[in-house]
Amino acid sequence: MRYTRKMGIDYGDKRIGVALTDALCIISSPYEVFQNQSMQQSINHIDKLIKEFDVDEVALGLPLNMDGTEGERAKLHREFGEALANFSGVKVFYVDERLTSAEAEELLIASGVRREKRKELIDKISAQIILQTYLNQTKRG
Repeated sequence: MRYTRKMGIDYGDKRIGVALTDALCIISSPYEVFQNQSMQQSINHIDKLIKEFDVDEVALGLPLNMDGTEGERAKLHREFGEALANFSGVKVFYVDERLTSAEAEELLIASGVRREKRKELIDKISAQIILQTYLNQTKRG
């Protein structure tokens, strides 16, 4: 039996957080944060991870306004998602990411992570929350 993993992405202008599932797609775990130098560079990097980890679906955070509407940021995220899907051939699903950064920060504070360290962890923890939200929404059975 062949397993494929799922990937979560917290897309930002400066940094991109990445999370991956285990082989059975049950648990999401933070993987990395890398600098967003350009859209194409970021897509190339993510595409390498997609191939390396045999990813078939990507959950990309979609920054909605508090009233649920899409603004300029959401448009940028959709453009990135479409470019990634076209380049890599994976299915990209959008997940409401409102408050994920705040949730990630609360988790890190509760875990006793120092302020300096939280800044470098928050993006991959946000990606993990986005991915886990996607997994919870798509549970079958």
